[in-house]
Amino acid sequence: MKAVDSHLLTLLKKSSQFVVPIYQRVYSWQEPECEQLWSDIVRAGSNQKLGAHFTGSIVYVAKDQSTNTSAQPDLIIDGQQRVTTVTLLLAALVERLEQLPEYQREPWDGFSPKKIRNRYLLNDDEDGERQYKLILSQGDKDALIAVIQGVEPSNSTTSRVADNYRFFLNRLSESKLDLAVVCRGLDKLVVVDVTLTRNVDNPQLVFEAMNSTGKKLSQADLIRNYVLMDLPPKEQETLYTAYWRPMELDFADAAESQFDEFVRHYLTVKTGEIPRLGDIYEAFKDHSARFTVEGETIQTQVVELRQYAGRYCAMALGKETDDKLRRAFGDLDQIKADVVYPFLLEVYSDYEAGTISRDELVEIVQMVTSYVFRRAVCRVPTNSLNKTFASGESPFLSPPGLGVGVV
Repeated sequence: MKAVDSHLLTLLKKSSQFVVPIYQRVYSWQEPECEQLWSDIVRAGSNQKLGAHFTGSIVYVAKDQSTNTSAQPDLIIDGQQRVTTVTLLLAALVERLEQLPEYQREPWDGFSPKKIRNRYLLNDDEDGERQYKLILSQGDKDALIAVIQGVEPSNSTTSRVADNYRFFLNRLSESKLDLAVVCRGLDKLVVVDVTLTRNVDNPQLVFEAMNSTGKKLSQADLIRNYVLMDLPPKEQETLYTAYWRPMELDFADAAESQFDEFVRHYLTVKTGEIPRLGDIYEAFKDHSARFTVEGETIQTQVVELRQYAGRYCAMALGKETDDKLRRAFGDLDQIKADVVYPFLLEVYSDYEAGTISRDELVEIVQMVTSYVFRRAVCRVPTNSLNKTFASGESPFLSPPGLGVGVV
C-alpha cells in the first residue's frame, strides 16, 4: 500500500479510468455536502495565500502493471462520493463555459471545455464505457454517463447524480461569480492518494479502517462489501444482480434499521445467539467465517440470506401475497413483538418447504400473537422472551392462567 499527497485533478488525469465496484453503496451526497464542497472551492480559489485545500482520501486498487493495463480500471473502494461530486462539478463547468462567448471560454489556464473533457472526464481515444474517466455502480452509472454526454438522465432513475449536477449548474450561473475563482479552487484540491496492490493488499481491512471514523456506513453497506469485495468481477455482478439487488429493493421503502433487524434475526436463527444491534457486522463476519470453514461458499450464504430476507419481508414489511397470511402477520405487527421473528422465520421456512400447510402457519402466527398479547395483559415480564423465541423452546409452555387460545 502506498499513500502520498496528490492534487485531485492530477489523480483524475493520470488514471485512465476509475470504476466504483458494484458492491459499493450508491452515490448519496445531498445538497448540504455539495454546498460545503462548493464553499471550500470558492474560498480556496479566492485566497491567493492558500496553496491547497485538503478534501480527504481516495483509496483504490490499482491496475496490474504487469498485464494488459488498458483493459483494467482502477477500482475505488473509498472516496467515491467526493470523486463523483468533483466530476459533476467539472461536467457542469463544461456546460457553463460553452454558454459563453468564445473568448471567455477559458477563464483560467487549462480550464477550457475541451481541456476539461479530455483531461478529467473522457478518454478520447477509447470507445464504449472505456471512454469515461469514471464509471459508477448500479443506477448511478447511466445517470453520470448521460450528464457527461450532455443529455438529461432518464426519469426512471432515482440517482442523486442529476440533482447535484443541476445544483452546480445553478451555482456556476450566478451573475456575480468569477469562474476563474472556481477553476483556481478546483486546482487546489488535495487528497491522500492511497494505492492498493492487486493480490497483495487486503481491500476489506483497509476499507473498514478508513470507515471507522466519521459518518459510518450502514450495516447493510458493510455486509454487502464484505460478501462481494473479494469475488471476481463477474461473480460480483452475478450475485449482486440475482440476489443482493432484489433484497435491497425489498427493503427500499423501509427504514434503514429494518435491514439491521433482519440480519440480527437471521444470525439468531443460524447461531442461536442474539447479537447486539451495534455488533451485527462483526457477528455476521464471525458467522460467515464459520460458514466457509464448514465447506460452504460465500455465494451459498448470499443465496441463503436472500431467501431469509424474502421470508422476513413477507412477515414484517407487508410483502406477503397470500391474503390470509397477510392478515395474520398484520395482527402480529400491531403488538410490536419483534422478538418472535427468529422463531417464525424457521416456521415460514417449513411452510415454504411444504412441511406445514398455509392454515397451520396461520394458526401458529395467531398463537404467537395471542401468547405475547396475554403476557402483556397479565403483566408478565418480557425480558425472557427473546431467549425463549431464539432457543427453539416452545413458547407455549406458559405460566398458569396464560392459556394460548386465540383471542
